[in-house]
Amino acid sequence: MKEILPDVERWEEGGERVVVATVVATRRSTPRPVGSSFAISSSGALCGSVSGGCVESDVYERAQEVFDTGAPTLVTYGISDDQAWSVGLPCGGEIDVFLERRDGDEPLAPAEGERAVLFTVLDGESAGGKLLVPEDGAPTGDGPPELAAQAAEILRRGKNRLLELDGMRVFAEWYGPPPRLLVYGAVDTAEALCAAARLLGWQTIVADAREKFATPERIPSADRLIVAWPEDAIAEVAPDAHTAIVVLTHDDKFDEPALIGALATEAFYIGALGSRRNQERRRERLLEAGVAEEELGRISGPCGLDIGADTQDETALSILGEILAVRADRDGGRLRDSAQRIHAEIA
Repeated sequence: MKEILPDVERWEEGGERVVVATVVATRRSTPRPVGSSFAISSSGALCGSVSGGCVESDVYERAQEVFDTGAPTLVTYGISDDQAWSVGLPCGGEIDVFLERRDGDEPLAPAEGERAVLFTVLDGESAGGKLLVPEDGAPTGDGPPELAAQAAEILRRGKNRLLELDGMRVFAEWYGPPPRLLVYGAVDTAEALCAAARLLGWQTIVADAREKFATPERIPSADRLIVAWPEDAIAEVAPDAHTAIVVLTHDDKFDEPALIGALATEAFYIGALGSRRNQERRRERLLEAGVAEEELGRISGPCGLDIGADTQDETALSILGEILAVRADRDGGRLRDSAQRIHAEIA
């Protein structure tokens, strides 16, 4: 729903009714991930997509029935080889699409930047019921209140999910700010990393104790610059499970406290630039400093994927590729050699 929210709000403010179709489950290869939405206004305006164009015409027709009856419906679209170009998915996958008419009083979304889960009941007597559970605040909506107990884990994972609870299917849609990238070390690679991460819509933060390095002129792509020693910078940012940390300084007096500080957080990725020889030396020093052996396994060093990167921009691409792979719990190898589905189920 996130991607179509501005259009839906505009239509409703103009007095129109809206039907929203949302992908609540996928199987095998599919064009669009779970959570993708397609909206139809009562005047016939469209926005969003559930399949990249494969089934939208049929969804539009079904939406007219939902406009008339007000009853939500769950539709499955699949395909077999002998009907590859009929209504369905030529890619061979299968999607479940939930259509519902909005009547203007349902919870729509949390405040911008706020973390929350929007639960939607897909079947049974409560079909269409919604419960919005913010990270900090009381639940609102007419969905079963017991759904609120599921929110904490979904907020931590940051993924949309289809839940089956006591015979009831519920779609949980995660809302929150974009992931954050914290880079310690305002070097050339930091600027390349920030420029690449901003293309993904991530928030980028660069910290360095050297004031002459951490300047807008040197790092124009950083959303935020912090001049501070590693411990203070990490305390100020307070990395959470949606934060990646990359250490780039090549200087023990910065690298080691930055990594020790990063390991004390819930950051989903911790990377350190440097040669294998330097990584081994740093590993020994961290062990001497009291870092547990199992904790060292959280550090990706040398960080990045093995793509033969040479330039600063290529190195940044390599590191960001590994960050994305870790976030999706993937190995980062070649797709043609992988048996896993192409698209990861990430919000």
